[in-house]
Amino acid sequence: MATKATPLIAFQATAVAPSSPTAIATDHSLLELDSELDALLDQIQDEIEELGEAGAEAMERLQLFCEAMDVKVDRIGRFLRVMETRAEYCKRESARYAARARRAQSKIERTESMVLYYLASHDLKKIESHEFTLKRNKNSQDSVVITQPDSIPANFRRFEAKIDGPLWLNVIDALPKTLADPLAACVKSTEPSNSAIKQHIANGGVVEGASVKRGYHLRIE
Repeated sequence: MATKATPLIAFQATAVAPSSPTAIATDHSLLELDSELDALLDQIQDEIEELGEAGAEAMERLQLFCEAMDVKVDRIGRFLRVMETRAEYCKRESARYAARARRAQSKIERTESMVLYYLASHDLKKIESHEFTLKRNKNSQDSVVITQPDSIPANFRRFEAKIDGPLWLNVIDALPKTLADPLAACVKSTEPSNSAIKQHIANGGVVEGASVKRGYHLRIE
């Protein structure tokens, strides 16, 4: 006669055994379920070696936790699908709202320009209504007005660029210190170049603080 199964991990120690796969999947994590299944398989193997067959209680519990694992995986898969859809939706909404914000700002600027033109053309400092007063105030400092951006010479432009490390080092080394130092001071941030690191290590080199290895990604089918 098979011996009575005993709790294998902490969450089994309850007065009443879990009644359904759904309840088990709800109350326990994927790792907990996996740990329980491993323990059950070890127990079943021990019972077969000692008694010639696995006990009914252990087999029933194995079936229960296998079904719970299926429920858990289904829930995780559905959750990831929902989150992927939500993330994509938020990205689209972010882009849409950004475009709407730009259009709204453009309308604000056009309307303000129209009101300023009206006030200037009528030699007025302000116009009033029951709720608002629109005043034409002089700015505290001069503003630059760009009418033909493409015509602005290079020495009156500010440049943003992403430069690979080797080219940057060659440029800095080739420049006199009076130019190299101000150029280096213009750098706001740097980031590792994954392509350069991969190529260097593939050629047998070593990069301190970095390594290249084949990782994994989760695919939902």
